[in-house]
Amino acid sequence: MAEERVFDLAVIGAGINGAGIARDAALRGLDVIILDKNDMCSGCSAISSRLIHGGLRYLEYGEIPLVYESLHERRYLRLTAPHLVQPLRICIPIYKGARRGPFLIRLGMLAYDVLSWRKSVPWHRMMSASDIHEEEPGLASDGLLGAARYYDAQVTFAERLVLENLLAARSAGAEIRTHCEVTGIHIEDGAVASLVFRDAGGNEERAAVRSVVNAAGPWVDRVLDAAPAPTKRLIGGTKGSHIIVGNFNGAPQDAFYVEAAADGRPFFIIPWYGQYLIGTTDIRYDGDLDEVRASDEEVDYLLDETNRVFPGARLGRQDIHYAYAGIRPLPHKEEGPESAITRRHIIKENTDIATGLLSIVGGKLTTYRNLAEQTVDMLEKVLRKRLPPCRTRETDLPGAWGVERARVALEELGLLSEAGLDRVLAVYGGRAAGIADLCAGEAQLARTMDEARTVLAAEVVFAIRREFALTLEDIVFRRLMIGFDADQGRPLYEDIAALAAAESGWNPEIVAQQLGQLTEYAASLRVG
Repeated sequence: MAEERVFDLAVIGAGINGAGIARDAALRGLDVIILDKNDMCSGCSAISSRLIHGGLRYLEYGEIPLVYESLHERRYLRLTAPHLVQPLRICIPIYKGARRGPFLIRLGMLAYDVLSWRKSVPWHRMMSASDIHEEEPGLASDGLLGAARYYDAQVTFAERLVLENLLAARSAGAEIRTHCEVTGIHIEDGAVASLVFRDAGGNEERAAVRSVVNAAGPWVDRVLDAAPAPTKRLIGGTKGSHIIVGNFNGAPQDAFYVEAAADGRPFFIIPWYGQYLIGTTDIRYDGDLDEVRASDEEVDYLLDETNRVFPGARLGRQDIHYAYAGIRPLPHKEEGPESAITRRHIIKENTDIATGLLSIVGGKLTTYRNLAEQTVDMLEKVLRKRLPPCRTRETDLPGAWGVERARVALEELGLLSEAGLDRVLAVYGGRAAGIADLCAGEAQLARTMDEARTVLAAEVVFAIRREFALTLEDIVFRRLMIGFDADQGRPLYEDIAALAAAESGWNPEIVAQQLGQLTEYAASLRVG
């Protein structure tokens, strides 16, 4: 009888924190399994403003170490994932009567620059009202005193950042199990011993483990409910919503970081994926974590504030392509303003339940790598095992290599338009060479699926074979990324379903079920 495999580490939650932890741990030689009840990056990590930023606003609350950490993690990501993380120029307009006047803004800008020494983007610049209005004529001029311009970075597809961390973890030996919900955490002699989880087909499995990191984001407390002992509430998340609109009259060239007139909270208007991403809100939330939607009040708030700053826009609900919302997994705090809740992460040892069990509270897209490093460093003590140093600060993510080689391989196919070539490289980086190989080796996949010649049939098969996609929703929204097009990729659903069915052996009943679930999910993002 074969000896039972015992994983050094089980990570629960395949968002950015869980994926980063799995990658770091696997690279350091630990035997790792990562599980998620849905697909990877289907929760909190997918609802951010898609920025890799230092957290300028955190300076207001004295969170200087967090800003310092964030700014330096931004630099590391620009070096190790340049195909996914690009510089973004941001403008802060300064209006008469705003809570944050010219002096405070300039002070913040200077601090931001000083804290990000050795950065790879330009320093800030203060601009007069006439200068900024000349460059951005759509900006409201009434009461405009001037502006500050600075640089952060943008990750267009946070989903792909999560995926590449998981791919790196898998290459280092980790086992990736998505659509597998943990239903039990078993304790023996006061220490974690095993997990029980159920896959999408209802099959139950058990994994013997030496340690567990609960990186389930807003669902951290729910995961702990699977353990035999009660624990204090850890998560008191706040809801954040974004709306996505097309180009509008007076739309800015740069991203804008604007103080809302209604409540003084800063929000973003960001050019993103050929559209504009507007958000976010920050509201306490105690509802169903699996049914989070942008409310009418939030949508109206974002529309009204955008129309105030860009009065020619005249945006209405009919201009919204879709909206998304989710819960930030912030520490539970009974009172005080939402914005004052710390954005620092906490690595909690759940010794009240068992040794070997850790939970991640908070965390930011920008600082996931450092959080992962700290977590795996703590596991050294938990596992009583000497581990090699962390390597993720200088180790490239998989798609960072061979981008030019991939470009040549795709060009030689002669299938994609120039826009299509740019799209495929932006999504896959150097890994797009594998898609070109599929086209060259399997003639039925060597075709584009849309009139604009931007999406290859081979991408669907690549998502299933190489990127552990299991459902149509996985493929459309978190692999090909066309779910975030203005039309959510709907014209291609039938073709994608046929390709996925042929690859996965789905019968007509499963195809119909998958199409229904995909269409329902896409509709859930629409604003009525």
